[in-house]
Amino acid sequence: MNQFGVIARHFSSSLALQSAIKNVTVIGGGLMGSGIAQVAAQAGQNVTLVDVNSDILAKAQKSIGNNLGRVAKKIYKDNPQESEKFVTESMNRIKTATDALSASQTADLVVEAIVENIDVKHQLFQKLDQIAPDHTIFASNTSSLSVNEIASVVKRKDKFGGLHFFNPVPVMRLLEVVRGAETSETTYKSMMDWGKSLGKTCITCKDTPGFVVNRLLVPYIAEAIRLFERGDASARDIDIAMKLGAGYPMGPLELADYVGLDTNKFILDGWHKKFPEEQLFKPIPLLNKLVSEGKLGVKTGEGFYKYEKK
Repeated sequence: MNQFGVIARHFSSSLALQSAIKNVTVIGGGLMGSGIAQVAAQAGQNVTLVDVNSDILAKAQKSIGNNLGRVAKKIYKDNPQESEKFVTESMNRIKTATDALSASQTADLVVEAIVENIDVKHQLFQKLDQIAPDHTIFASNTSSLSVNEIASVVKRKDKFGGLHFFNPVPVMRLLEVVRGAETSETTYKSMMDWGKSLGKTCITCKDTPGFVVNRLLVPYIAEAIRLFERGDASARDIDIAMKLGAGYPMGPLELADYVGLDTNKFILDGWHKKFPEEQLFKPIPLLNKLVSEGKLGVKTGEGFYKYEKK
């Protein structure tokens, strides 16, 4: 199915769901942050998208507008007036700001989608904790860091959880709702209801490394790299095996290139540092070599495969 067909199919059902969260602040204007802002706005919520770089915000607004236009054409293909109205109203619900603190003063929910660096996240949430309303829920879109560790610097640990979206956010239907050690039942229910209001299928996970998807996916990719590194099979044969033998849409090495070899290395290194005895998290010499050579996958034109740069 066309990716926007998926959105269209779930859009009508998302409107029927109600969420107590009406004002959302998304911090981080990259692909993930802008995607989260888009799905919240098209579901009828007021959104403030924050980034310190105004050029990134301008790029994000343009991208969101283009994406909404494609969504609208699918939903209202025979009604151009309704299509235009949908885009205009959704875009009008999105404001941008360069100051995260002032942008969070009226938020019901703050979703952080910034760099995967625990110190940077700590600095942000410490400041937010002092200025955001008492009822405001804090959530991180982290894919590899501990939600409990991120929440350790705030007083409202009962109002802190993980909301792990997948890229591209408007297309991918899954949302991992992560319960921290002190996340309250009320906060958990609010996050679940909010995710469903966006048309997402929500699953629940405790604060375990990589949650569900990445905890299974990253070691799977790592084992495929080790298999190739040992010379047991070619990269192409490994990928064909998993596509035709297991029904996966992409092979593990193709997926590693798509995600970025630097991203895979970053996650493995972080997990290995925290859990040095876990064999699945051990560093991989071949992966380290490719990253050191700048061969990061699709985005650099070469990883396990070579790609034509667009």
